[in-house]
Amino acid sequence: MKKHVTLFCLLVLGYTWCRGQETWKLKTNREGIEIYTKQSRLNPDLKAIRVRCVLPATLSQLVAIVLDVNTGAEWVYSTRSSVLLKQVSPAELYYYSEVELPWPCSNRDFIAHLTARQDPHTRVVTIDGPTVAGYVPEKKNIVRVNRSFGKWEITPLGPQSVRIDYVLETDPGGSLPAWLVNLFVTKGPLETFKKLKLQVQKPAYRGVRLPFISD
Repeated sequence: MKKHVTLFCLLVLGYTWCRGQETWKLKTNREGIEIYTKQSRLNPDLKAIRVRCVLPATLSQLVAIVLDVNTGAEWVYSTRSSVLLKQVSPAELYYYSEVELPWPCSNRDFIAHLTARQDPHTRVVTIDGPTVAGYVPEKKNIVRVNRSFGKWEITPLGPQSVRIDYVLETDPGGSLPAWLVNLFVTKGPLETFKKLKLQVQKPAYRGVRLPFISD
């Protein structure tokens, strides 16, 4: 499986919502996808990650994809499973996801609480996705991630164009080798957003309109 999210496959990363853009360092800029990192507040040995890109899509399309958590494995790097647990409202939900790591590391899993809201003046959409501890029992041989926070900021640029600013901070728990951390910091975000570009083009999201989003 390979999905969200909270884009969580980016697991080994970390989030710290930027106050000063100067603290973020550009790590990769390929295919229109900019990836920045900086030291995580949750774990100084790990990196917070920030991804910025522009996609040919509407606000409703992007929000629909992020909230369609059951399809997470289709586009989020290293996601083994992603399952909706509770739909609170069209703009709020809880979901479970398992992130697959290479042997000999144990897989990680988490429960995230997604909430989408839109500024009525700027039309910018923000989706918060903190993890929730103790929502479902832990599973044998899988490390539960209880400290993680992801945030999407989606800005309309035109009728069919949006700018995405995604930030993630995660403490995956346990010990992870440096090579694996580097893999998730570099390859993970790039592969995820490359697949997101393809996800937007799927028939299920063409022409979608969400009642709580003003396109």
